[in-house]
Amino acid sequence: MAITVSFINMKGGVGKTTITSQLAHAADMDDLRVLAVDLDPQSNLSQSVMGVHGYVNHLRGKRPTIAQVFDEYIPAGGGQGSPRPIDVNEVILRGVGTHKYYLSNGKIERTPSTLDLLPSRLELSRTLKNPTGKERRLAKALAQVSDTYDLILIDCAPTESILTDAAYFASRHVIVPVKPEFMATIGLPLLARSIQEFQIENNDHSIEITGLIFNHSSTYSDGPEGRRSIAEVQEQALQHGWHIFGSRMKYSASYPRAARDGTRLGSTSNVRQDVVQEFEQLKDEIFGRLGVKGE
Repeated sequence: MAITVSFINMKGGVGKTTITSQLAHAADMDDLRVLAVDLDPQSNLSQSVMGVHGYVNHLRGKRPTIAQVFDEYIPAGGGQGSPRPIDVNEVILRGVGTHKYYLSNGKIERTPSTLDLLPSRLELSRTLKNPTGKERRLAKALAQVSDTYDLILIDCAPTESILTDAAYFASRHVIVPVKPEFMATIGLPLLARSIQEFQIENNDHSIEITGLIFNHSSTYSDGPEGRRSIAEVQEQALQHGWHIFGSRMKYSASYPRAARDGTRLGSTSNVRQDVVQEFEQLKDEIFGRLGVKGE
């Protein structure tokens, strides 16, 4: 069974998509079978993994997305036929990561990507208008393929909704990216209350906050206000018993460049090796805490 992790914060702009996409690429490079799930109608994860052009081509092809997982059917196409029940395997895009190269007997060999994607699109927002009975549909769909993956990473929208409950039902772990800035703690008590209320109402399902990650995605984070914000987050984490990962994401323009190109951090042009090494340390710490082992 795959280890399933949701990346959530009730505050936007904290780097959930950046961390999710780069961890997915890192798992791919470790030869882990990984499924990235885009649970945000804005579809930022889909674009970060596929690249902007790849995602646009996907939409033009009118391929099904996670919206159909919540509808539980695939609509008729081209004015012909009729809607049919959803099979999540028809929605998942296979091998969307970077090909890996290695030296074997003096020859350079290539192995395919082990990163798959369950993409999103804006139409997912329709689910929010008629949410009744849809909370467990993502978990039901992922259960059909869980045995084929080592790791499932879910990128969540920054507001509480039916999509949040869907992520809770599908996950065992929650990781919370935090950007050290003014009001950094605003989403944490909301998230704590959300998970607590979910567990009270659904005592048959166990979920926990596995850790918080500081994302220093701007030089502002290193100033006095950033240090104050870190102290406030640490105080809340202590009160709730939350783990804070020791490794942090440092500022680098290579992260948005990697998202635009749909590639891993280490493959971007002019990326600094210290940035790559720092993310590798964070990846190793997260995978270690989750009990994920790559090659």
